Amino acid sequence: MTDVGQTRSGRRIAIVLFNLGGPDDQASVKPFLFNLFNDPAIIGLPGIFRTAIARLISSRRETSAQANYALMGGGSPLLPETRRQTEALGAVLADRLPGDEVRAFIAMRYWHPLTEETAVDVAAFAPDEIVLLPLYPQFSTTTTESSLKRWHEVYAGSGQSRTVCCYPQGTGWIQAQAEAVRQKLAEAGDAAVRVLFSAHGIPEMLVTRKGDPYQEQVEATCAAIAAAAGLAPDAWTLCYQSRVGPMKWLGPSTPDAIKQAAQDGVGAIVVPVAFVSEHIETLVELDIEYGELAHELGVSPYLRTPAVGVSPLFVDTLADAVIEALPRQGVAPHGPGCQGRWKACPYQCQRKAA
Repeated sequence: MTDVGQTRSGRRIAIVLFNLGGPDDQASVKPFLFNLFNDPAIIGLPGIFRTAIARLISSRRETSAQANYALMGGGSPLLPETRRQTEALGAVLADRLPGDEVRAFIAMRYWHPLTEETAVDVAAFAPDEIVLLPLYPQFSTTTTESSLKRWHEVYAGSGQSRTVCCYPQGTGWIQAQAEAVRQKLAEAGDAAVRVLFSAHGIPEMLVTRKGDPYQEQVEATCAAIAAAAGLAPDAWTLCYQSRVGPMKWLGPSTPDAIKQAAQDGVGAIVVPVAFVSEHIETLVELDIEYGELAHELGVSPYLRTPAVGVSPLFVDTLADAVIEALPRQGVAPHGPGCQGRWKACPYQCQRKAA
């Protein structure tokens, strides 16, 4: 860890951590779903049509979504987990930037604290410097771009701002995941297992037509974790979860990867490779729904690594990203970012314009 960029002290530094958010309780499930599907990054239709569809989808999915959140106590654990990450990051930065006043804020895209609410809080803090830090390791138009776009629409306060667009191969992020994989391999013992790196899926056309770099960055993350964990090339595979709707999504799907493990007579260690916190996609989809599928198909053992959460390795990566970003302006990754020239990559666009 290097404290690069600490050019002066006495600064008021705001760190804004972005995530999707999740409903607090059963009553907030429907408005959360409406906010999600009313985002043009999710449904790319003109506003009047998108809003109508968002109302329809949120109404139709409310009951089933409430049942899933009930399995987690009624609401999402994402905000409490993000608060713990924020506190941990704040403590590390206080040690590494002792002459500055550093405050970390949470900006959620679809539920409280919403981005517009956080923008008011950050403006009241009156920062000299701002670091925008998405809690999405891999950049996508559906997550990172949507969160940052909303921030730029609503923030009107002080401070020189810079953005960390992604960190798909951030050292501590990779090490924390590799350590979790090794622990589950030890738990599996002598059983034949395959590591399934499971990422949230997106429609394939976002990559092929709009140049979204998400798939490439996820692949880079998986390769780096596999190398750090010492996995042989045939011991792991990448798959995608959470598919909805009729469009073709990135594949193979995680259920198909589990079915393939069953056909091959091996167990599965599932790694949530694009999530940094536990939430419905890990605690319900991976643990319960896909766990039941694995049991039905005879995939044993079926193990799942935890999200990195407040792993010191991961929190150190976030701190490194902040300190590295402070001396610069604009948008850049922490560590290797896009390896190709993807149209949707903000860093590539910035370099073209330079």
